Amino acid sequence: MRPVRKAIFPVAGLGTRFLPATKAMPKELLPIIDKPVIQYAVEEAIEAGCTELIFVTGRTKRAIEDHFDNNPELTAHLRRHGKTEIADSIQSIIPRGVNVIFTRQGAPLGLGHAVHCAAPIVGDEPALVLLADDYILPKPGSKSPSEQLAEAYRATGKSQISVTAVKEKYLSLYGVIEPEPTGQGVQKILEKPGPGLAPSNLAAIGRYVITPTVMQKLAKIRPGNGGEIQFSDALDAEAGEGSLEFRIFSGRRFDCGDKVGYLSAIVHSALSNAEFSDDFREVLREALKSTEIAA
Repeated sequence: MRPVRKAIFPVAGLGTRFLPATKAMPKELLPIIDKPVIQYAVEEAIEAGCTELIFVTGRTKRAIEDHFDNNPELTAHLRRHGKTEIADSIQSIIPRGVNVIFTRQGAPLGLGHAVHCAAPIVGDEPALVLLADDYILPKPGSKSPSEQLAEAYRATGKSQISVTAVKEKYLSLYGVIEPEPTGQGVQKILEKPGPGLAPSNLAAIGRYVITPTVMQKLAKIRPGNGGEIQFSDALDAEAGEGSLEFRIFSGRRFDCGDKVGYLSAIVHSALSNAEFSDDFREVLREALKSTEIAA
């Protein structure tokens, strides 16, 4: 089975929930401590074995290209001033042997359309799809969802979807799978089910491996509500053919497209950072204490 070498990052969305912060800055560049959200997803894809990164952008996302481009003037300046470690970290954002490609989504026609914009670049290969809004913290010592999916694809040759257990009250916010009674097969995907309609508590977390047949299905799907082409429709069609499997991710996932989710990602990331976690815990204690006094 061919390895998963290509990764697709649909990053053309406008980020309206974070206005005015995202008026001039793409939401994908909002920082989690000292790195933008999307850089974590890029690192995850590279660690999973991807050597070709495909960004599907919009006309307001030029800053993403700049972030992943070389900046020799900045690195030279840092080295002259003895900041070698920082200069090295900037130069290693995209390691040698990894190629970065940018293509435009000409119109906001949905996630399915954005993924399909990468079809001419992906060709007849499998591809990893990562939604950068989903910030992932795997359990210590466990594999990332991208690595899990890439390994599963190599074993079975089927499209893969990463899922996690979600409380019932939140299921209406996600695409929820109906798993087969045994094994890893998916029977159906229900997008944002209403109360009591979710077929399970397993929700998609924004990591997928797709086969070329998914791209073929996306090319045939007609726009639905709002004139958008839904990615989940193609995955559901794969499931109906017995060609979609799921893998349960062990760790924490944060929705950085939501303000509370974004703040939660920062807090949890800081608490797991050995460099300053103790100091940050003290900051939180003082903040909570002062808030309680004020209340």
